[in-house]
Amino acid sequence: MSEQATIEKQLDRQFGDAILTHQSTKDDVPTLWVEKARAKEVLAHLKNDIDQPYKMLYDLTALDERDREHRDGQPDSQFTVLYHLISFDRNSDVRIKVPLDDKYPHLDSITDVWPASNWYEREVYDMFGVNFDGHPNMRRLLMPKTWEGHPLRKEHPARATEMGQFELPDWKHDREQQAYEFKPEEWGMKRQTEDADFMFLNLGPQHPGTHGVLRMILQLDGEQLVDSVPDVGYHHRGAEKMGERQSWHTYIPYTDRIDYLGGVMNNFPYVLTVEKMLGIEVPDRAKVIRIMMAELFRIASHLVWYGTFAQDVGALSPVFYMFNDRERILKIVEAVCGDRMHPNWFRIGGVAQDLPEGWEKMVQDFVDYMPKRLKEYDSLVMKNKIFQARTVDIGAYDTEEAIEWGITGPGLRATGLEWDWRKKRPYGGYDQFEFDIPTATNGDSYDRGVVRVEEIRQSLRIIQQCIDNMPSGDYKSDHPQATPPRKEQTMQDIETLINHFVNVTWGPRVPAGEAIVSVEASKGVNGYYLVSDDSTRSYRTRIRVPSFPHIQMVPLISRGHTVADLLAILGSVDFVLADLDR
Repeated sequence: MSEQATIEKQLDRQFGDAILTHQSTKDDVPTLWVEKARAKEVLAHLKNDIDQPYKMLYDLTALDERDREHRDGQPDSQFTVLYHLISFDRNSDVRIKVPLDDKYPHLDSITDVWPASNWYEREVYDMFGVNFDGHPNMRRLLMPKTWEGHPLRKEHPARATEMGQFELPDWKHDREQQAYEFKPEEWGMKRQTEDADFMFLNLGPQHPGTHGVLRMILQLDGEQLVDSVPDVGYHHRGAEKMGERQSWHTYIPYTDRIDYLGGVMNNFPYVLTVEKMLGIEVPDRAKVIRIMMAELFRIASHLVWYGTFAQDVGALSPVFYMFNDRERILKIVEAVCGDRMHPNWFRIGGVAQDLPEGWEKMVQDFVDYMPKRLKEYDSLVMKNKIFQARTVDIGAYDTEEAIEWGITGPGLRATGLEWDWRKKRPYGGYDQFEFDIPTATNGDSYDRGVVRVEEIRQSLRIIQQCIDNMPSGDYKSDHPQATPPRKEQTMQDIETLINHFVNVTWGPRVPAGEAIVSVEASKGVNGYYLVSDDSTRSYRTRIRVPSFPHIQMVPLISRGHTVADLLAILGSVDFVLADLDR
């Protein structure tokens, strides 16, 4: 019996009529609709009571179903709240959906089951207006507290041109000022104890240690952190809302801007998900090209992390050396893609164009150059006694805590769990490559660095295999829904010309359905959950990003440390604000 059938049968037997229906999806993740009253019970059972439990809350989001036309026997609902769970023991997922009927519905909070659900539930409230009863702090997360409406509801405008002209009269200015007056009680903080006064300190949103517009509200007893609260949303740009207004192929450039240091690795999960929904098989050459470019960007991203992490704890030289090496990668990216940080180069069905002449020498020169530089950086940073004193045993957590809070990528592997999506759930051709999964043991700021440094070496190993074994053949699928279609097929006759014109302008029409594909990005696991309503654009675009759960965990691992330690912790997490806020 398949894993899907097994878990569905277990839940049917345990909960009977509470299971409303089973849904078939394009990604074959077991998907069950559960009645609202017993949803929390089912989720707690999956986490705590079954063999090989689903310990990680991978994602929690919602859908506004009110404009949807193709639901294929799904229960009636105005809104749907969706829980995506992962079992590492089973190496499998399960998706629980809860239908909600009210215009502004309520649902039980699961913060006492998964603490990591705190931010996810606040985001759903912020974006959809779904209230979670029992949540300890049910308030907006990404939008300003004075924002009117819930942006991911279908009635909310998707463009500024659909809204009125911006005005800032005196009364509105005063309201905004009052809204941002700091009141510790609103953040769950207490002003004092019986024998001591605490100090409250703003770190950011304009501070180099926060790597962007992130505000950390710190509660201090002297130099020691009693508590800290991240204030996020300053970089929110409505990336998921944009997915509802763009066609499937014209949304690809928007993905580049999520983790803006990850380049094509942002394109990767998006195009893989669309290809799964369309049944497109990508040619071998395109697969290897994608992997090579993704690994180059992994190294580029890790070099930015490496240099800025060292800078965060006081070492100023490494960032200049490492940015210089990153520049070598960006020159390769520019030669191949025509652009550098945001190449927008992956396509539905393959890549935008074939590799240029001379690519092998450019890439080989870099692969030959980089190992000796990494040895120098080991001496300069990782073996530096001051660096070690600032990072060892700072911000540590174990594997169980990491899974509890949704930590993925190097942050999870630093606790000793050998788990890499490229190995455990190979995608895009990674099953054909030989590489090791770097791990560490202590799960502290230093070990998170150890894992990333070794990942650079493993990425070089993968790139070398790409150079040595680049297949011949097409760089793009000849599937009729590949967008845009290959140019050589355009000028054959009027039908092919029309096909090219329609595919370039409208893009593919994706059959009704849903799927998620996740990839091992540089900062953790990144996935796109897409829902189609048999249209040329997405009905719901959900971006599951690693930085969101990683920053949510920072207060937990920073308590009892100093402000200086907090900067080391933030540097070791390796987050990007566009990734966090979307």
